[in-house]
Amino acid sequence: MNKRERTTAPKVEKTPSLAQLEAELQRERYRSRYGRVLRSTVCALVVVAAAAVLVATLWMPVLQIYGSSMTPSLRDGEIVLSVKDVGPETGEIIAFYYNNKVLVKRVIGGPGDWIDIDEDGNVSLNGQPLEEPYLEEKAYGEVTIDLPYQVPEDKVFVLGDHRSVSVDSRNAAIGCVAEDQIVGKIVFRVWPLGAFGGIN
Repeated sequence: MNKRERTTAPKVEKTPSLAQLEAELQRERYRSRYGRVLRSTVCALVVVAAAAVLVATLWMPVLQIYGSSMTPSLRDGEIVLSVKDVGPETGEIIAFYYNNKVLVKRVIGGPGDWIDIDEDGNVSLNGQPLEEPYLEEKAYGEVTIDLPYQVPEDKVFVLGDHRSVSVDSRNAAIGCVAEDQIVGKIVFRVWPLGAFGGIN
């Protein structure tokens, strides 16, 4: 046999050893297991994201505060969590729809209550002075309704905490808030992290 014949002779493939076969089988099992874990993780994330959107939309809307009408309780740029609740009570902060916007104010009185405000901005509810520890200052503000004022049925009377700048139920343009306008009660601040916590 000459050199040319030796170089063109067919190569005989070596049979893989048992250890190599086991290693390849392990790799295939790992690849299959990894694929299943990846698919289940992606499915779980999609379900969690869908649930979060549903909760945020239906039960616990997340809102961002704009403007200064609720300072010092809530400040511009803060992000808060609200809870859908029936019949907000005096002193609670609510978000409500007004002219395709969401406003945030504090409930001062409910259906049938009498509201009065003196020239110094002191509020009385049903003839009794209203304690308002959340205020930094009082102001008469922009009042275009006749005082004393009785809250209509199925509505609540709301004021902003920054009385000198807030436009609220004192102004006939906004008036009292009907139950079907209410987005929810503001209960928690989620941003900024330094102010993370419940809201009074």
